[in-house]
Amino acid sequence: MLYKNIDVDGLNIFYREAGKEGAQKLLLLHGFPASSHQYRNLMPALADRFHVIAPDYPGFGNSEMPDPAKFAYTFDKTSEIIESFLKKIGFTRFGLYVQDYGGPVGFRIVTRRPEWLEWLIIQNTNAYEVGFTAVWDGLRGSYWKSRTPETEKPLEAFLQADTVKLVYTHGHPKPELISPDNWNMDLHYLDRPNARRVQLDFFYDYRTNVQLYPQWQAFLRKQQPKTIIFWGQDDIFFTREGGESYLKDLPNAEMHRLNSGHFAVEDSLTYIADNIKAFYAKK
Repeated sequence: MLYKNIDVDGLNIFYREAGKEGAQKLLLLHGFPASSHQYRNLMPALADRFHVIAPDYPGFGNSEMPDPAKFAYTFDKTSEIIESFLKKIGFTRFGLYVQDYGGPVGFRIVTRRPEWLEWLIIQNTNAYEVGFTAVWDGLRGSYWKSRTPETEKPLEAFLQADTVKLVYTHGHPKPELISPDNWNMDLHYLDRPNARRVQLDFFYDYRTNVQLYPQWQAFLRKQQPKTIIFWGQDDIFFTREGGESYLKDLPNAEMHRLNSGHFAVEDSLTYIADNIKAFYAKK
């Protein structure tokens, strides 16, 4: 594993890299409340077959976190920076692994650059209205309609220690398989000045993803990328129906329903890695 930094549009972006440069390219995009750290085990498991890259978004992990008063923490802006990052390192034809926030970032990039997408790995990231669990009710019911201190206050609970831990352990039948390094690292980053403000900005901007769902669905129907889906069936954020909905637009996708939660790689690593390799070899 290599740990690198690169200047992208004036920002210091951190990324992890594994595998040989001449191998097939695979881009891993992380979710909330994580960073590329969530792929620390998957990357070496895939490195014998793929050239793997996993960046940290601005405001996440080891990447720079500009002042939110001067920088727009939106999914549009994040996708533009990651697109520039990919151009700069020459990573412009790849398989794409998207999880949680990785979907909104990745789908924006490939709808702008469809020629970049070689194949697709979907793992617990939403693109359908039916995919939201009840956890989202506070955002969808009040915060997205009116961002005020009153509507924002309840959402701060998502950024506290118990809830961050719950995101990693909910729906996982053996939580003892989940390393506490995950939530302890995320909490370390959340304790930085302005970090919780950054995440609240993303919570608010998530409404723009829902507006783009029809566009992303149309893209998948038209392009029909070769797709494998891994879906943790008891995700705290996204329903089983959200995972099944992809099959309406991608009827040839290979679906794997996992007895797992939001971060399925934590307890299904070998299964996911082996099936990614088998899928690529087959398709």
